[in-house]
Amino acid sequence: METYARTGQIDSKFADYAPRINSKQLAQLQQLLSTKIPLNSVAVSQFLHTPIGEELLGRLAQVIQTDDLASEFHALRDAMILAARNPQGFTPLEVLRQFPSETVYIKLEKALALVGEVNQFVNQTNDASMVVNQKATLEAQFPFDLSRSENLRQPGRLAWKKQTLTLSDPERDRQIPTDLYLPHSRTRHPIVVISHGLGSDRFSFAYLAEHLASYGFAVVVPEHSGSDSNQLAMLLAGRVRDITSPQEFLDRPIDVSKLLNKLEQLSRFDPELQGRLDLQSVGIVGQSFGGYTALAVAGATFQAQHLKTMCQASQDSLNLSLLLQCGATQLPQLPSHLSDPRIKAAIAINPFSSAIFGQAGLSQIRVPTMIVASSADTIAPTLPEQIQPFTWLTTPNKYLALITGATHFSALASSPNEAIPVLPFVVGTNPIPMHQYLKALNAAFFKTYLMNQQQYRSYLSANYVKTINQLPIQLALVKTLSTSDLSKNLEDRLSLNLSACILLLLVFAPFPLWDWASNSVKPYTRRLM
Repeated sequence: METYARTGQIDSKFADYAPRINSKQLAQLQQLLSTKIPLNSVAVSQFLHTPIGEELLGRLAQVIQTDDLASEFHALRDAMILAARNPQGFTPLEVLRQFPSETVYIKLEKALALVGEVNQFVNQTNDASMVVNQKATLEAQFPFDLSRSENLRQPGRLAWKKQTLTLSDPERDRQIPTDLYLPHSRTRHPIVVISHGLGSDRFSFAYLAEHLASYGFAVVVPEHSGSDSNQLAMLLAGRVRDITSPQEFLDRPIDVSKLLNKLEQLSRFDPELQGRLDLQSVGIVGQSFGGYTALAVAGATFQAQHLKTMCQASQDSLNLSLLLQCGATQLPQLPSHLSDPRIKAAIAINPFSSAIFGQAGLSQIRVPTMIVASSADTIAPTLPEQIQPFTWLTTPNKYLALITGATHFSALASSPNEAIPVLPFVVGTNPIPMHQYLKALNAAFFKTYLMNQQQYRSYLSANYVKTINQLPIQLALVKTLSTSDLSKNLEDRLSLNLSACILLLLVFAPFPLWDWASNSVKPYTRRLM
């Protein structure tokens, strides 16, 4: 394989394997084996020593093995860490080269089962995305006249001022650093809370906070100290053992409620804030773990038994968000809910919700809700974590925005405190269009449901988003989608290919997976030398 990856020539040793896959897959294999990923060996090492990293390693070690079966787990981890030290870049081929054994066995029976899930996510996502786009086309029956409308992608008319608040919660021994973006107007402003994702911080969505403040919202961006960039930095420094604690499933929604309590006090006693905050009109927008947070405070209820059942059945799953959700089973007890009645509208970007809330939990949300999904999301797979959960919402005012070509990280902007740089191949193609989409959608949504300015409802339509689409990232918006619309896509479909198998086994799992051709190959077991 090394000779083939370097020269494209099939030597005598590789000749027995090459005929088993077609020419297109061979070309993919050559590219995948030599694909360089700029990983830091310390970051790889720290992640692979976390419970989630060890869980993934344990599953992969059942597939890729050495002569010493007792040490294959450690052999795989060591090989990945050593490969990441290569100054030329981490590659799947380098991982194979670093194995402390001359012989490596790949058990394709198990490998194909893992690849089947990945391909299932890809195929189902593609099919479901097609359904959503077709529905959006049907809903976009009338042209939208942009010449007579506001450009919601551009800043509003109001100037604003940013100030930083440090809130303390002695009961939980927790600090909540918070940025407040306050319009200069002396009127009462509805509040929008922005909840960042795991390993991120309050600067990642500064662009959205500034935008909403210019439209008259008081925007508060708390930093969740147990799951922020500082937590990730401590992990990489070896000061903590896990990416986050299960307690964060409780602490994040509590952070939001504690923050609103503090703002109520400040609005009564702080001369700068008196009469300027409307605590009865509060919205929330969150991304990833923040998307979970938004759904929780908006009214989704926890389903402990459903979570336990799904986690018991997920032993072969590579759904990273499901691994994270299953961490909540370690909590002594999940409360029935952590909702806050002051929340009147919610937007969840790339959320995960299938296990911890499920259909029963999400159906309890009563406020207007928008779910923003990315078609290339490999962390919280689009169909099971975002599109299907949208069909479980029963609130009459609900929206699904699907951004084709965006990844789990496309919504993020760079932060001065980020522990790991936001790499282009992680974010995907130019994320600026997605940022523009989010600015427009958030402004229209909260204008409609927090300020009750019904003229902005027309912007929450398929025909409007059709007019602001920018290649290569496409936006579609639907208000209705049923389980029956997706029924064909919820069936098990296994489309396997050897290229995906090899990359899946060797590439660091939290990074995005490529989308390959779905040509199938017959399962076989072979000793790879």
